Amino acid sequence: MVVRLLPKQATGVRFPSLAPRFGAGPSRKRGFGSRIPTKQIMGNIISRHIKDIIFGANDGIVTTFAVVAGAMGAGLSARVVIIMGIANLLADGFSMGAGNYLGSVSEEEVAEEGGQKHRRISLAPAIFTFVSFVLAGLLPLLPFIFGAADSFVPAIVTTGLALFVVGALLGHIVLRRHWLFLGFQMLFVGGTAAGIAYSIGYLVESILSL
Repeated sequence: MVVRLLPKQATGVRFPSLAPRFGAGPSRKRGFGSRIPTKQIMGNIISRHIKDIIFGANDGIVTTFAVVAGAMGAGLSARVVIIMGIANLLADGFSMGAGNYLGSVSEEEVAEEGGQKHRRISLAPAIFTFVSFVLAGLLPLLPFIFGAADSFVPAIVTTGLALFVVGALLGHIVLRRHWLFLGFQMLFVGGTAAGIAYSIGYLVESILSL
């Protein structure tokens, strides 16, 4: 007896598709579609640590420029300004990052004593604080590092712009307040700190020169 094989349409029999085995079915499309872009991942990470980034940047700019202003008030050379600025930048940046981490540990211990569930403490906030402190704190030193003529004036301009931008971001993203007001407020606070440092440097140098 000869059995004749008819086409699928003729028999009405549905043959199982082999496409999923080879990754050509809908499941494969869903796999590709569910992939999260790297840009989005980085954006989510930064948004979670924006407070650490902004506060670290603000402290880095203010403290480094205060060192620069104090050194210039005392009449020190650009070489000394660079040495003092970088030493302060790295030491203070590490202190800020470590303080952030230790603060998180202390909060967790207090929470555990209150009966709350233990949660894992991440190093990410401390790292973001340190990196933003160092990168932003370098700005007042750049005119001295690149040997700009009368480096203190470009340093003042660079620092002023950086303080305003950081203050505006702080107001707009973190505190949800008017960015213009916070920008000028940060500029005023940083300028006051620099003025105090410059005056003290000038005063101490004058006393020692007597």
